[in-house]
Amino acid sequence: MPAIAPLPDHLINQIAAGEVVERPANALKELLENSLDAGAGEIAVELGGGGIRLMRVCDNGAGIAAAELPLALSRHATSKIRSLDDLERVGSLGFRGEGLASIAAVSRLTLTSRRASDAHAAQIRAEDGCISKVTAAAHPVGTTVEIAELFFNTPARRKFLKSEATEYAHCAAAAERLSLAYPEVAFALRHNGKNIFRHPPQSHAQRIAAVAGEDFAAAALAVDETAGDMHLHGMIAKPTFAKGKSDNQFLFVNRRFVRDKVMSHAVKQAYRDVLHQQFSPAYVLFLTLPPEMVDVNVHPTKTEVRFRDSQAVHQLIFHSLNKALAQTRAALTESVAAPAERLPAPTAPQAGTPAMPNTEHRAKHTPAPYAPATRHPAPRLNENRNALQHYTELYRPDPAPSAATPPPATAADTPPLGFALAQLSGTYILAQAADGLILVDMHAAAERVRYEQMKRQRRDNGRIDTQKLLIPIEFPATRTECATLTEHRDTLASFGLDARHTPDDHIALYALPPMLAHRHAPDLLRQMLRELDEIGSSTLMEAHENRLLGTMACHHSVRAGRQLTLPEMNALLRDMEHTPRSNQCNHGRPTWVKLSLDDLDKLFLRGQ
Repeated sequence: MPAIAPLPDHLINQIAAGEVVERPANALKELLENSLDAGAGEIAVELGGGGIRLMRVCDNGAGIAAAELPLALSRHATSKIRSLDDLERVGSLGFRGEGLASIAAVSRLTLTSRRASDAHAAQIRAEDGCISKVTAAAHPVGTTVEIAELFFNTPARRKFLKSEATEYAHCAAAAERLSLAYPEVAFALRHNGKNIFRHPPQSHAQRIAAVAGEDFAAAALAVDETAGDMHLHGMIAKPTFAKGKSDNQFLFVNRRFVRDKVMSHAVKQAYRDVLHQQFSPAYVLFLTLPPEMVDVNVHPTKTEVRFRDSQAVHQLIFHSLNKALAQTRAALTESVAAPAERLPAPTAPQAGTPAMPNTEHRAKHTPAPYAPATRHPAPRLNENRNALQHYTELYRPDPAPSAATPPPATAADTPPLGFALAQLSGTYILAQAADGLILVDMHAAAERVRYEQMKRQRRDNGRIDTQKLLIPIEFPATRTECATLTEHRDTLASFGLDARHTPDDHIALYALPPMLAHRHAPDLLRQMLRELDEIGSSTLMEAHENRLLGTMACHHSVRAGRQLTLPEMNALLRDMEHTPRSNQCNHGRPTWVKLSLDDLDKLFLRGQ
């Protein structure tokens, strides 16, 4: 066996570079974090060849003293921490002192910097890990780091890079993430001489719209909740905005972009019964908490964190998003399916054909609470009270006399979903709102209304009922499962599960909820124990119960093809306006859409 010998510094730096700088985007992230830690108000990024050939980051931050430039390119040299206590409550983005040294080991790097108190700037170069002497240079206050030919001296690693377009996309994403966390800082990006984006100092809402898109901002719900020392704010998209891809998903902890399974799990659980299973939610969320409550020194790239109280973090995110999503109902939000975007684009009139004036049309369409229809005249809103009572007994516990009252005399008093006009094909309700036509999928809407009623009744009853078993269900368990069971036995009991660890490394179930089939109990308990071990909490039992309630609600709701009377239709509309999450059914499909008068104008080419 060869003798043990210390590695040369050059090889040590290249090994470290493999952990910190996997691709150009990692290098760019390190440079941007240094600029932000230096208090920069403006940051300009220029890339060439996807960041492989050239990467230049200029800022107007505090700058670096000329005597400290060699230290800036040395491993484990930093101005951000001095002791273990500083590491445990680190507030800066960078702190390991590895970024610049790792980049310098695998590139041709030039570092130029000037402080406000310096007469001139200073410059230092590094190539293949060899550092030059410090020389004088011309440069405004701030710092510029230029990296040329990344991985030029490690050709094997360079071969593992993707195409220039792919590497550029990763670099742009890294810059956009940090720009989201620091909207007060101006960011600019150029690639191959082309301006990609330029964000001036903005508010959080403006920066989110600039990065995530105006369509996301228009369909977003604000989140702003506090629990103890933790604060969560940001925006989440309405369920019907969700896409098949997860490109607009941003999580930040103390302004640091992270990928964390605890936070992601909480978001997923909040969307579980309002989002179609094929789609992913879109969100930009910022979690702020004391630095000592989170460990950011988990991985050299600093994108992974570990929370001291992961269960508290999970609960804050889940309950905050659940509260926001509960507001997705007609009384508080607009139409959820954006029907105008699906309408055909208006065609230009042919030469010599005058455009139809629209002034007369608009005058004739002064909003009215209820326009009598030929099939169902307005007085019928006061008739058929027996039918209304029939709906009330079937689909809600409390009577709603407002559903049978005459429509208001003014448009200002018209309910958000208006008043029913007719029923189409036994499936859709057509209603007139103050400013357009409402179409409601009556089965999907009634399903959500009934589902939320059943969940509320279940929640009012407190703990889940439990049923003792004549013969306990035993199954083998791992040491981790047994340890988790011992730690979280009270939590499991609140879900109606009486589970105990036997001496022979088995788990025995002595009681379980009546709704849970015996054959499914071991698998569900194993999944719950895995979640409790990884996340600190579990919502699987609640999700299982909600699936059962959803099935019951589906079978007990209004079926397609059933003819409803006007009072029944109006009662359903009023219920939708007061039911949480009523913009979508239990499976995430929209329950209603609105065609505004402008949308109808487009359909009939009015004013074209």
